[in-house]
Parts: sequence; C-alpha cells; structure tokens
Amino acid sequence: YTIKQMKMYRGFTKMPHVQYIHTEASESLCGLKLEVNKYQYLLTGRVYDGKMYTGLCNFVERWDQLTLSQRKGLNYRYHLGCNCKIKSCYYLPCFVTSKNECLWTDMLSNFGYPGYQSKHYACIRQKGGYCSWYRGWAPPDKSIINATDP
Repeated sequence: YTIKQMKMYRGFTKMPHVQYIHTEASESLCGLKLEVNKYQYLLTGRVYDGKMYTGLCNFVERWDQLTLSQRKGLNYRYHLGCNCKIKSCYYLPCFVTSKNECLWTDMLSNFGYPGYQSKHYACIRQKGGYCSWYRGWAPPDKSIINATDP
C-alpha cells in the first residue's frame, strides 16, 4: 500500500518517514485488507530491510474506531509507560512479579480481542517507580487509583 503518513509515534530512528506499507497478499497468509482512500488507520508493524511490514498479528485499527482514551494514550500517556512491561494473564491465578509490570486481564474474558482495559487504560510508571493502570480522570498518582480498577 502507498500511504500518506499523518503522524509517527515510535520508530523514528529505524525509519523516519513511511511511504509504503507491505503486507501479505491474502488474509490466509495474515495479510491486511485496507479500505483505500476511505479511512485513516493507526498501523503498527515492524521494519525489516528498510521496509515497513504489517499484518493481522499487528495492531491495526481505523482511527475513528479508537476510543478517546486510546487517542489520548497515543498522544500523551503511553510514553509514560515505556519502562513498564505489560504481563498478559490468560488464566487464573496470575499476578505481577516486579514493580514495573501491569497485569493485562483482557485475555481472560475477551478471547484475545481488545477489551475494556486495553480500550480505556494506560500502563504508566507511578510515584515510587511502580507501574499501574491509569484511566485518566485524575492525576497519575498510585495513592489515588481505585483498587478495583484493572
């Protein structure tokens, strides 16, 4: 696909500007089918041999389908979690093993599809060096985050 890059959030050192996105020719090979000249997309992928590749295993979403929290996360919050790690929970019991982990529980109830947690929260570093999920309705401070939140 030939694309018009609107904004890049990461990967500037590997590829400062993307003009072409490469994907497999069919969905059976994990290739994407994008609706050209109809929607704006948030595309993730990998750079290999100077080319940008994406597919069904990457996060690809129409921009108008992203939640407000996801858009704010991309523009303001997600970078606050660069030193945090998201640990997936596939079945109970599960728990974090270090202070720089956030436990991702969407896999428990949504069969791998993005759920409430990934659509409305960001894993960011809090005071004291701990990482935790942040919804965005109050300043990022671990002492005020509701313990019932993911």
